[in-house]
Amino acid sequence: MDKGSNISLLQDFIKKNFVDMGMCADFAIHDTDGHNPHAHILLTVRPLNENGTWQYKTEKEYLCIKDGEEKGFTASEFKTAQKQGWEKQYRYKVGKKKEYLTSSVAQEKGYERIDKHPKSSRYGRQNPISQQWNSDEQLCIWRANWADAVNKMLARNQINATIDHRSFADQGITEQPTIHEGYIAQNMEKKGMIADRCEINRQIRADNKMLRKLKAKVAKLAEAVEKSVPIIAETLEAIRNHMIFTQYHLLHNEMQKEVIHDWMNHFNPILNKYNTVKKKLKAKVTERKELNVKKEKTSILNPIQHIKLNQQLTTITEEIEELKSRKEQLIFQAECSTDKDMMNLSKKYDQMNKNLDILDSQDISLQKQLEKDAAAFREEKFRPEPEQYTELLDTRIQIRPDFRDKLIEQLKGTFDKYYDYHRRDIAANEVDYLNVEDPNVFSHRAWELEYQRKQEMRRNQPARAKKRSYDMEL
Repeated sequence: MDKGSNISLLQDFIKKNFVDMGMCADFAIHDTDGHNPHAHILLTVRPLNENGTWQYKTEKEYLCIKDGEEKGFTASEFKTAQKQGWEKQYRYKVGKKKEYLTSSVAQEKGYERIDKHPKSSRYGRQNPISQQWNSDEQLCIWRANWADAVNKMLARNQINATIDHRSFADQGITEQPTIHEGYIAQNMEKKGMIADRCEINRQIRADNKMLRKLKAKVAKLAEAVEKSVPIIAETLEAIRNHMIFTQYHLLHNEMQKEVIHDWMNHFNPILNKYNTVKKKLKAKVTERKELNVKKEKTSILNPIQHIKLNQQLTTITEEIEELKSRKEQLIFQAECSTDKDMMNLSKKYDQMNKNLDILDSQDISLQKQLEKDAAAFREEKFRPEPEQYTELLDTRIQIRPDFRDKLIEQLKGTFDKYYDYHRRDIAANEVDYLNVEDPNVFSHRAWELEYQRKQEMRRNQPARAKKRSYDMEL
C-alpha cells in the first residue's frame, strides 16, 4: 500500500480505538528506508473531566467499620456512609500494642490516639477508566482491532496477505518466533559484520524450516497410519462397541419404563379411590360436627327436632364408619399400614412420573448419540480401498473377542446386577442391522479362518513328528 493509505489506516484506527474513548493521542511514523514502516503512538492514561481538568489517577480510600464489617469509602462517599453508621479507624495505644479502633470504642475505654491519619487501603481507589486503559485485557482488544483493521485494508486492496495479533503459542504454532533485530544490528550486517541478533534469527529460521519439513513427513505418516487396515479395524470395533452400549442403555431404559408403568397402573386406581374416600370422609366428619353443634343449640323443649337430629347423626356415623372401613381396605390393598404410608406412596407415585420424563429425555439424547455414531461408522467403513475389504474383515474378526470382553466389563460396571447378556445380544444385533452388517458373514468368515488355521496346523504337524523321529535315531 502507498504512504497515504498507511496514514489513513493509522488515523482511522487511532480515532476509533483511542480518541473516541476519551484519550489524547500523538503518533509518529518511522519509515527511513521504505522496508520497515511502523508507527509510535503516545497516549494519555488519565481521563479528563468535562471542564478539561484531569481526573484523579487514584483517590484516598478510608477503611471504615460498622457492626464488625470493614469497607472502603472515598472522601465523598464517606459523607453518606457516616450517616449510615460507618466510622473511620485510627491508631490507638492499647497497653504495649498499637491497634486501629473507632473513636467511639476508644473513648469508652479511655485509649489515647497516637496517629491523626485514619486507616486506609494501601494504594487507594484506582480510577476505573485509567484501570481499564492500563489493563492487559484492553491491550489484547486493541491488538485484535489493529489486526482486523489491517486485514480489511489488505482485502480491500486485493493483497493476498493477513496478519495475526496473537502469539505463536496462542495460534497453536510450534515454530520459534524471531527476535527484534534493530537498526544497529542491521547496519553491522550491511558493513559485513556478524550481529548476534541477526545470527540468532538466521538459526531460528533454519530451525523452523527443518521443523516444517519434519511436520510434513509426520503428517504423511499420520495419514498413512489413519488409512492402515489395523487402525481402521480398531476404530470400527470401538465405534460398534459404543453403539452397542448405547443401544443396551436404550433397551434397559425401555425395561425400566415398563416396570414403572406396571407399578403405576397397579397403584393409580387404589390411590384415586383412596383420595376420593378420604375427601368424602372429611366431608362427613365436618357434617357430623355441624349437626352436633346444631343439636347443642336446639332447646330441650323441642324434642321433635332432637329426635330428627339424632336420626341424622346415627345415619352419618354409620356412613363414616363405612368410609373408614373402605379406607382401611384400600390402605391394605396398597400394602400400607397408615395414612402416612399412603402419603409417602402418593409422593413415590409423583416421583415415578418424573422418572418417566427423565428416561424419555435420556432416550432422546441416546438416540441422537446412536445416529451420530452410525454416521461415523459409515464414514470409517468406506475409508479403505475395495481390495482391502477382506483384510479389514479378517482383522476385525481377530480383534472382536477382546473388544467384546471390554464391552461386557463396561456393561457390568455400569448396570451391575441389572446386566443381562440376552439384552446385550439383542443390542448387538440391532446395531449390526443399523450398520448394514450381516452377522452371518462374520460367522462364516470366522469359521473359514479357523478351518484354515487347523489345516495349516495339520500340514505342519507331520513334519515336526518326522523331525523328532530323526533326532531320536541320531
